[in-house]
Amino acid sequence: MTSTSNTHPLIVLVGPTAGGKTALSVRLGQNLPGGGECISADSMQVYEGMDIGTATPTLEERGGVPHHLLSIVRPDTPFTLDDWLAAAERAIADVRSRQHWPIIVGGTNLYVQALLFGLLDAPPPDQALRGELAAMDPAVLRAELQDRDPSAAARIHPNDLRRTIRAVEYARSTGRALSDAQVQWTEACRRDAHILGLDWPVEAINGRINARVGAMMDAGLLAEVQQLHESSMLGEQAAAGVGYAQLIDHLEGRCTLDEAIEQIKIRSRRLGKQQRTWLRRFRVLPNLTWIHPAEEDSYLAAIHAVTSH
Repeated sequence: MTSTSNTHPLIVLVGPTAGGKTALSVRLGQNLPGGGECISADSMQVYEGMDIGTATPTLEERGGVPHHLLSIVRPDTPFTLDDWLAAAERAIADVRSRQHWPIIVGGTNLYVQALLFGLLDAPPPDQALRGELAAMDPAVLRAELQDRDPSAAARIHPNDLRRTIRAVEYARSTGRALSDAQVQWTEACRRDAHILGLDWPVEAINGRINARVGAMMDAGLLAEVQQLHESSMLGEQAAAGVGYAQLIDHLEGRCTLDEAIEQIKIRSRRLGKQQRTWLRRFRVLPNLTWIHPAEEDSYLAAIHAVTSH
């Protein structure tokens, strides 16, 4: 599909946290033929008042490019995957109605995955079973995951209890491994999308992550979290965000500030690793192009990739 088509393809820009997605998306929006508009796929950037810790782009950073799905709900309001999908599809149609390029800027893997491949056909949550699994000895639960779904056990961090429970719950409920179902599910990517994956060496991206955490603290992240926490504005989902959960632990006396900052760096690096691993699962897709954002004028390579199809 070329840039002269009546309907521009959906550009999906994904990569590790602190990898430069925002800056590249703005360059694309400014330089694609006819212009583009950015649509956030970040589960934390939807919340009002959580600007520093979520790296929500400022008006200056947006560079005159319209942005959608930023700061659209209060942080004490639940916001589901279904809510985001519906809002994203409306935004895509809105952008296309102006003959602009819709640019999904991905930070939350689950959001991007559902947009590209649809929702996984899974049984409804079984709260009784989840409670039973949550009460199990973590080592026993991990062993069951390894037995039922070795691929998931290799992918899910041992400390990630939520995803471990979900994978075991799915296996018990369906008799199938969640990993096998996900592979089959992701074979049919939506045809109107072109995926741009930001490719960073591990050492380089980890340095960027550490630097970003320091910059966030310098910009007033502690004060942002304290104000939201003291006013009881943070719902369960918002309070679990990286940076917010760790600083809440500090504010409530469970750790020092230095310990909280170190934990933010650790959790952010882990998130970046998960994002890189997730993206490489789709390396065989014909509509995936790797971009090296550290290279000068990388946005030109991105523009060529999406306009030459």
